[in-house]
Amino acid sequence: MASPNFPATKEPAGLARSDGRRPDGVTLIPWEGGKSLAWDATVIDTLAVSYRTRSAEVAGAAAEIAADRKTTKYTAILPSYCFVPLAFETLGPINQEGLALINLLGYRLAQTSGDNRETTFLFQRLSMTIERFNAVAFSSTFLTHQSICED
Repeated sequence: MASPNFPATKEPAGLARSDGRRPDGVTLIPWEGGKSLAWDATVIDTLAVSYRTRSAEVAGAAAEIAADRKTTKYTAILPSYCFVPLAFETLGPINQEGLALINLLGYRLAQTSGDNRETTFLFQRLSMTIERFNAVAFSSTFLTHQSICED
């Protein structure tokens, strides 16, 4: 957010939900309609049993379900903030509202830097982050030599 000149803060104090959780970030200047932008990101497993049927029917269905859940969790801040959920599926799809925000940020990055490839670079960075997440999640399913010997 800082590169395209949107000053922001991570996990802002004062925006805690009733369970103490906070959005991942908020802009320090108005985003739209005099309201600051708040966002919260999640990664959801496309192949989880609870999402398989919907994911098989429509690409990105699991991301939209997760985005709806995020929006519901932050309904208390909606009157004062523009809220955008960012829901990434492990196999690639992103929720529509999150995708629009990422595209806008990429556009603004390109305006700032003068490089029209900024949106592509942003998607590549996000993709690598998801791949690292997938690798860690996948590697945690392996049995270690020690755990095999203990059984």
